Amino acid sequence: MYRRLAPLALALLPAALAAQEPLTGYSAAAAARQRTAEAAAVRVPSPDRARTLSRALGAETHVAGTPAQERTRDYVIAQMRAMGMQTEVRTYRVYMPHATSVHVWRVSPDMRELELGEPAVPGDSTSGLAQYPAANGFSGAGDVTAEVVYVNYGLIEDYARLDSLGVRVRGKIAIARYGRSFRGIKAREAERNGAAALIIYSDPRDDGYQVGEVYPEGPMRPADAIQRGSVLNGDGDPSTPGWPSVEGARRLAESEMEIPRIPVVPMAYGDAAELLRGLAGTRIPRDWQGGLPFRYHVGPGPVVARVQVQTDAATRGYKEIHDTFGVIRGSEFPDEIVVIGGHRDGWGPGAADNVSGTVSVIEAARAVMEQARAGNPPRRTVLFATWDAEEWGLFGSTEFVEQDSARLMRGAVAYLNQDVAATGLAFSGGGSPSLRAALRSVARGVPDPSGQGSVYQAWRRRELLPDSLEPAMDDPGGGSDFAGFYNHLGIPHSEWGFGGAYGVYHSQYDSFEWMRRFGDPEFRAHAAAAQVGAALMLRLANADVLPYDYAEFARTMSGYLPAMDAAIQKQGITASTARLGDAIEAMRTAAMEFATARDAALAAGAPGRETLRRTNAALMRVERALTRPEGLRTRPWFRALIYAADENNGYSNVVFPSISEAVRDRNAELTVREIADLASRFEGAAAALRDARGALGGR
Repeated sequence: MYRRLAPLALALLPAALAAQEPLTGYSAAAAARQRTAEAAAVRVPSPDRARTLSRALGAETHVAGTPAQERTRDYVIAQMRAMGMQTEVRTYRVYMPHATSVHVWRVSPDMRELELGEPAVPGDSTSGLAQYPAANGFSGAGDVTAEVVYVNYGLIEDYARLDSLGVRVRGKIAIARYGRSFRGIKAREAERNGAAALIIYSDPRDDGYQVGEVYPEGPMRPADAIQRGSVLNGDGDPSTPGWPSVEGARRLAESEMEIPRIPVVPMAYGDAAELLRGLAGTRIPRDWQGGLPFRYHVGPGPVVARVQVQTDAATRGYKEIHDTFGVIRGSEFPDEIVVIGGHRDGWGPGAADNVSGTVSVIEAARAVMEQARAGNPPRRTVLFATWDAEEWGLFGSTEFVEQDSARLMRGAVAYLNQDVAATGLAFSGGGSPSLRAALRSVARGVPDPSGQGSVYQAWRRRELLPDSLEPAMDDPGGGSDFAGFYNHLGIPHSEWGFGGAYGVYHSQYDSFEWMRRFGDPEFRAHAAAAQVGAALMLRLANADVLPYDYAEFARTMSGYLPAMDAAIQKQGITASTARLGDAIEAMRTAAMEFATARDAALAAGAPGRETLRRTNAALMRVERALTRPEGLRTRPWFRALIYAADENNGYSNVVFPSISEAVRDRNAELTVREIADLASRFEGAAAALRDARGALGGR
């Protein structure tokens, strides 16, 4: 039906529909002002402006710790200052050795050095510029010659399968395909199993011509494209684990750092074929066959390879990284802070990852600053951040969070993340369940880049949802800059973006030209991501009462219990989640009672400033209550007990990780203790909600 609407009616539709919806956390008078402010902000981000920013920020490869990355720092700061915004740069000195030389040879059956470089593509100017070497971040240095063994995806279960086949990788060069787990887990498992070096390649079945047309004819990975990326398992500078990398900081010796020790080299599937084609020996399991045009074998041999990696660890292992900030101080609650951020570094030109996110942050800043300059400053302080060295292990955001943890714990309302904001037109979102309703609400007021109604309407159409259901959202496990805020401190977070076919991840071909041809040719998705960001920043910054939805949060938590019970039973553990279920239900009840009190108080007009301050301070304690200072047993830095990345996968999310890890280890006593501990945390969250209701004057 949307195609029958006239263009003007179509453009006005999102705002008209959004105006019909009550704004959670706002009095009637404040809601009227807020709708006007959000509508004005949504009109500011521009596709033309996004295109200009994207071209400038993706003009060259800008790896963290290089002069090119410093140029992106200066460019972003200049943009923020031109808006009239207060700016800040924070510099941290981190351990981040760069590869200086990488070579791989096939030694036998015949000698050949593999290319490893990414050749220039006609019409793509950045593809012919200087590239970072074909090495993974935090690869160990070394020179290894050994037989090659194919280890499938390099998962824990893949090495167990090899053991069952009588194949060992000790002293060998393992070759694994990308996918199914974080590359750092692949490096960890290769080293644990005694491999002397690891090669990781992108298989065309997962990320190439078997998926779609390859670049430059299509958006997928061509035969010469290399997926770089860090193999560090952990968040932040490994020389200062758990504390900030500021001047005078205590540092671990390199021998004490938890970093890989073997050479780890990424490889394009065109080069990987030269090693895999000649393998013989054990036949592969059926599901290990990849997409190259020959039958795969495990080996070892008769292929022998040589891997040589040199780094600057001994001469220049420590490098400076730089976070940038644009700040608008809150007019009424300056100590309450809303943060939006995206990382600025890349492995190549990084048009999608993460120039697109940086562009979204800059354009959202411009929209909010225009409101401030028009005499409507945000009530709370808003912070527009671009992080450095995310690609190496979330360095910039982690060091900031560790440095400012006291201030953030007291006053951080939310962290909004923009990582790969635009590779297509399909919207998706995720984050803490407490902010999902706010994201859906904001999406109702933003025009979809397809031109077909609002972002929310297009989102629903793509998922073919009945009226009774809302679009699914992703859980916050880990792996991007929200980790320090959410996983470490328990600060609610939200993220969103527009996706599509994206096969040039972490390669030199993640370029402005790729984006112009395939990702977002009109740069409408870039602008729409910024529109969502500006509106959500204003929604959180201006609310009388912070618009968290802890009833939805508790309902989401209850939905996880059946799977948890099934996992406990499957492991043969005798343990009950009844107390945990009761505690979650108590939180839901407290959340609903608070919502009733909030709506009644706001219907009578906005409460006084001190009442709002005390109410919101209590609300900010709710998710903090679901953390514990000592963190997870396996990873103390991860304090939040609701979601975490799987420690043996890195990409997949684990719900209730403290319990899940005890169940996985078949530790019945620990499982019982962890269930009781988490139940007590939910009881604390319910108490914080009751405190918020009491601060409003509720019974």
